[in-house]
Amino acid sequence: MNFQFPDIGPVIPELIMTAIALIVLLADLLIKKKEVLALFSIAGIAAVAYTLIGSSGVTFGGMFISDGYSTFFKLIFFVNVILSVLISIKYIVIEKVNFGEYYALILFSTTGMMIMASAADLIVLYLGLELMALSTYVLAGFIRHDIKSNEAALKYFLLGAFSTAFLLYGISMIYGLTGTTNIKAIALYISEKGLTGNLSLLLSVILFTVAFGFKIAAAPFHMWAPDVYEGAPTSITAFMSVGPKAAGFAVLGRVFMVAFVSVKVDWVAILIPISILTMGVGNIVALSQTNIKRMLAYSSIAHAGYALLGIICANNEGLASMMNYLMIYAFMNIGAFAVITMLRSEGFRGEDITDYEGLAKTHPLSAALMLIFMFSLTGIPPTAGFIGKLYIFMSAINAGYTWLVVIAVIFSAISAYFYLRIVMYMYMKEPKEVVTLTKSPSTGIALGVAAVAVLVIGIFPSFLVDLARAAIKGF
Repeated sequence: MNFQFPDIGPVIPELIMTAIALIVLLADLLIKKKEVLALFSIAGIAAVAYTLIGSSGVTFGGMFISDGYSTFFKLIFFVNVILSVLISIKYIVIEKVNFGEYYALILFSTTGMMIMASAADLIVLYLGLELMALSTYVLAGFIRHDIKSNEAALKYFLLGAFSTAFLLYGISMIYGLTGTTNIKAIALYISEKGLTGNLSLLLSVILFTVAFGFKIAAAPFHMWAPDVYEGAPTSITAFMSVGPKAAGFAVLGRVFMVAFVSVKVDWVAILIPISILTMGVGNIVALSQTNIKRMLAYSSIAHAGYALLGIICANNEGLASMMNYLMIYAFMNIGAFAVITMLRSEGFRGEDITDYEGLAKTHPLSAALMLIFMFSLTGIPPTAGFIGKLYIFMSAINAGYTWLVVIAVIFSAISAYFYLRIVMYMYMKEPKEVVTLTKSPSTGIALGVAAVAVLVIGIFPSFLVDLARAAIKGF
């Protein structure tokens, strides 16, 4: 047998990211100032982003693919991890969990997301998902002396394991039906054998929908999100509100639009009620929340419902609008969580919405930044959130789902209440007490980048839109 060494060109970004994570883990033994590890991590991520240029191709016998689609999602992951690390530097000192493995776990989790986005085989998809999930479970319970953080990790682990069982059952059924786990080979087999309408195939599609529904926190598979978002460290809540969700959408798009493209009528019929229910549960339950992290958890659920519209379109335009939406969501959601981390200080958590009373009078700049992020999450022009919703709604209209867009617009209007309620507390209430913000240069950089991105994309959206459309060509 002639052994051929696989082409490692397409997988170089993942290899470098893994090496950086291992170096950070070992360097923790030697370096006392953990800020150095954070800065090294950011520099390493920037180097990995650079290696994405020219890393296209297929390797490991067609199991791993680097293309425009996966590269765009990896850019989302890099935005997510860099901003999350920046807001973590000061925050984890306050929470007394300033340990080096914190940054290593974030890097390992991001590596798992990258593998998921490039998975051309269901086995590779599973490996990437487990690397991401196991790292995130630990991060959710990183504040070991806080019972809420322990609870968050346990709930996340149990429900995550439950969803993984659905995924493995779905993979085993597909393998039994087609004799392969390669995504393109599955599509070819289903098409050639005329398996459209096969009950086993439909059941496997349902199992994949349940598994991915847990990962993107779509209703009715969302029950873990509010408790985990509230209990996890705020910087990790920001991290996992974007990264794992985007990774879930990456595999959802590739598996459904490639492997199951022959039965898209069936999975579109399944995803439509899930999207409506997700938007409804997210926006309506958020109305009654007084804890801002729980409110943003339900907000995150609602945004998953909007992003699902791009998958439901079942065409390249829909996928491009979904990718565009997730990139925008990364900036505006992490920006909002960055403001929340600044309110955390010794003996003050800053997680209740009443804690934001009169913030515009005591800290006008922080209030203005929060206002920008709340406006963007609502979808008010000229912010990036408006552009994200506009393009995803237009894609759905062009695909013939005008009635579904009407429902989405109604739910989006409902969301204005709980987003703008924060603005009302900041600008129309008198401060009960002067809140001391925990400021740091790294958090300031993260806030500045997020705010500028939200405004610039809102005013000049063509660059991001064209980038998403270019990334999806040939998909």
